[in-house]
Amino acid sequence: MNAEQISGILPLLLIVVVFWFLVLRPARRRQRDAAELQQRLALGDKVMLTSGIFGFVRALDDESLEVEAAPGVLLTVHRQAIAKIVPPDNGGSEGQLGGGSTASDSGDDPRS
Repeated sequence: MNAEQISGILPLLLIVVVFWFLVLRPARRRQRDAAELQQRLALGDKVMLTSGIFGFVRALDDESLEVEAAPGVLLTVHRQAIAKIVPPDNGGSEGQLGGGSTASDSGDDPRS
């Protein structure tokens, strides 16, 4: 190979390396993290679904799980619908869904 051929191949190789670092490596890392999350799921864990719903894991299966979104409200979802496991709050009790207060609950109306 002469220098002209090498200089013609070099930009292509550079594009492949940049593509690998910017696209493929992070995708593999996300895939590995998602698999690790699936393995760590346990009964009673507080989770956030990809739809933004929070709840507690009440039943686990190979493909799905049941999430209690409110007292007595069970959602059956696919395991891949779990976005993250929410760390336990030291102030609250495990397994209880707490209602947060809003500006209208506290009497502070931002419109007035």
